[in-house]
Amino acid sequence: MTSSATSTVTLGPSGLVVDGEEKALLCASLFSFRLPREEWAERLAQVRATGYDAVDVYVPWNFHELEPGEWDFTGRRDVGTFLDLAHEAGLLVVARPGPYICSEWDGGALPAWLTLEPGLRLRQAEPRYLARVREWFDQVLPILAARQHGRGGSVVAVQLENELDFFDCEDRAGYVGALADMAREHGITVPLVACAGQGDLVGATGGVDGVAPAFNFYPDDRSPHVEAEVRRYAELVASRGLPLLVTETNRRHVTLRRLLVSGATLLAPYLQASGFDLGYTPSVGNWGDPGSFMTHDYDFGGFLSPVGAARPETAEARVLAAVVRTLGPALARAVPRPAPGAYATAAPTSGSPSCLELDGGGSLLGVPNLGESWAEALLPADVAGRATVEVDVPPESCLLVLRDLPLDRYGASGTLRLSTADLVGAGPEGLELASRGPAALALESPDGAATLLELAAPEPGGPVRALARAGAARWDVVVRHPEDVAGPGGVPVPPASRRDADADPADDEAVPATDVVRAVRLDLPARDGRPEAYDLPPASEELGVHRGRTHYAADVHGVDELLLAGAADIVDLSLDGVARPTLAGFGATTVVATGGARRLEATVETWGHANFDDARLPALRAGSLRGIGRVWSVVARTDVSALWSVAGAEQWAGEPAPLRTLGGWSSTRVGRPVSYRRSLPVDGAHHHALRLDGVPGAVDVEVDGVRRTVTAEDPWLHLAPGEGAEVVVTLPHVPGSLGGAELLRLDAVHGWQVEAQPDTALLGLAARPAAGVRVELPLDLEPGDEAWFDVALPPGGWSLWFTGTQVRVSAFARGELLGRVWLDDPSAPRFSGGRPTRLWLPATWNDGGLRLLVRATAGPNRPQLARLRTVATQE
Repeated sequence: MTSSATSTVTLGPSGLVVDGEEKALLCASLFSFRLPREEWAERLAQVRATGYDAVDVYVPWNFHELEPGEWDFTGRRDVGTFLDLAHEAGLLVVARPGPYICSEWDGGALPAWLTLEPGLRLRQAEPRYLARVREWFDQVLPILAARQHGRGGSVVAVQLENELDFFDCEDRAGYVGALADMAREHGITVPLVACAGQGDLVGATGGVDGVAPAFNFYPDDRSPHVEAEVRRYAELVASRGLPLLVTETNRRHVTLRRLLVSGATLLAPYLQASGFDLGYTPSVGNWGDPGSFMTHDYDFGGFLSPVGAARPETAEARVLAAVVRTLGPALARAVPRPAPGAYATAAPTSGSPSCLELDGGGSLLGVPNLGESWAEALLPADVAGRATVEVDVPPESCLLVLRDLPLDRYGASGTLRLSTADLVGAGPEGLELASRGPAALALESPDGAATLLELAAPEPGGPVRALARAGAARWDVVVRHPEDVAGPGGVPVPPASRRDADADPADDEAVPATDVVRAVRLDLPARDGRPEAYDLPPASEELGVHRGRTHYAADVHGVDELLLAGAADIVDLSLDGVARPTLAGFGATTVVATGGARRLEATVETWGHANFDDARLPALRAGSLRGIGRVWSVVARTDVSALWSVAGAEQWAGEPAPLRTLGGWSSTRVGRPVSYRRSLPVDGAHHHALRLDGVPGAVDVEVDGVRRTVTAEDPWLHLAPGEGAEVVVTLPHVPGSLGGAELLRLDAVHGWQVEAQPDTALLGLAARPAAGVRVELPLDLEPGDEAWFDVALPPGGWSLWFTGTQVRVSAFARGELLGRVWLDDPSAPRFSGGRPTRLWLPATWNDGGLRLLVRATAGPNRPQLARLRTVATQE
């Protein structure tokens, strides 16, 4: 497939070809929306210094459309300037405008209000949704089109959607085709791609002509099966005249090398440059069992930490980039093949090694050591009288073994017959190699004379130099330690300007940390809006709270039990002013005993919207709303565990159908479907809730002929008035599955006072001047208390580490929310993505201190903000 003739970027078997240059591309994800604007240029320069050629850049829709029809592309949202800076840094750009991006970002970037529109269905070829997408594309695509390569920018590809093969899209061709049409209408002439998250090429692209498949691979770095899987996809796309583009993968260069030798021509490890989810922007997702909150500290161990410190993998990045530059088009045009028996080692290694047949002669073999210790590998040599050579392979590494490479392409003479060190430079003056251990190098002169050198391991700052002779040929050889390999253009290794303040000082006494010992408790309300009356509690999004909090209150006098359905994300309840443990159940139905209380109050905070689509819990569904959900009084309970009739074509139940308890059928036909059927004692006037005990994962339930799914994580079925005349529960028969059922009759709780507190209102309070009194840490609070504090800090950038018990802290600076932490609370969910107790105050945002909003939660311990420790991030 080739893009428009006016474009200087084409897509062919060797990959993305820019201005006719064929080369494998290394691409680091770097997201402007996860960094202060003042950091952009430096982070881009850091990536370029590693030798990576490109950055992939998500553009999140809901970061730019703040409210329906309210667009912002200024300041920290000025993506055009970010792309211009990438171009100035010499980096190509793979632009990813969605509309859905995932990225563990709030809602996967889909605006929270979309599903309020009747009939709109997310990520479908459906007119209402496509009309909203067009509004987004009308804003963002002109920015990308104007910055395409050849038009004064560096955008070389545009990705449509993201991992659509994970999502139940009914008309993939229609949907992706509509997105592609919009892109071309806006003048996008560079190649269009769509990435598969689980290898479903057609599921990702819809098979749309002109949209090339790309692949996201996230293997276990120690898996022996990486090469075989990647080669399979390389062969699949090669049969269509296309390259293997890996748009996301792991960050370790041991894995990237294995992908390279298996045929990938674009390698884009996800989040090589980490960042922070500033503001109310993290998602909730299916990381965990099954749910979790994503941390504000957004980090999966890339070569740049969230605060911009270079990690050890940056040296590996420079080496691999130098290998790619040195081999050039020969590597891009290479053909992968399996290489059984190419080496022998006792170390854990690939189950099916890969070798690239380089264009123009030579080969590149991957020799992984997937263990934690140095190991020996035995390689055939057949040179200079040696049948084999032994080489030490570092732990968790992959040697790239070159064979039979003609050197005339570099202006040198002869052939490089064998090298177990990385070839990072070559020319008439000689060869430059990189290695962590001893290496073998065999060279052959044009007249057939050969020599084999065994080179010692270099030390940082101490290269090994040698003069190789074979016949009349001479080669100067230098072997550098990876830490000494220069960046592109021979740029020396840049000095470290950032301290990697990633280690928690509470766990590592060597981290130079300073305790904050004083604060000012402010005379400032936690909210100052006016509640409005509603008959039933609205969702937060219905009130315009797409990020922030909603406060609810209702009279529950005479109610013994409440049933909450769909409450999410963080639900702080109090009954007659007494705080209850926080609910963070991802919308799962919950029963709350009132203890005779007369008044219910709730503050519901949106941590984020689901970035995936997980049917196991209501608040993990794509497009799910936030708030207190539906609140019911429980007016009756009925045990409905018995009197279920048993049926199943693959069971031996006969006619008339036996009556058993739910789950009580006994059969040797384990794993085959069994169905339990009965009518429920519903009255036709009330809502009801049916709880199924002991659900094994998920079961199918038909209610009056309509199929539903009930999961172990939320084993409730809600029945509207008139529903439940016949219920059929079907599951694979496993002895002990299901354990009875109970039917609850419900009445809605009416008469609510509701106050919206969007993020803009919270930011306004955080910026309001206020007097206060001095206090010292630790700060003790009562459950349910919420208070503002000011903390003074010296100039500079700081990692902020919080410790405490049963408190949540929101930290603000320079008119922005830095992030939130939730400390030592048994009611808190799992956190994923980074360090959940660390926030970052960039130096350019430090106006002398922080403003903290601290909320104390109920639980087994006394709420306390025990300690705030600061670690400098810039030297």
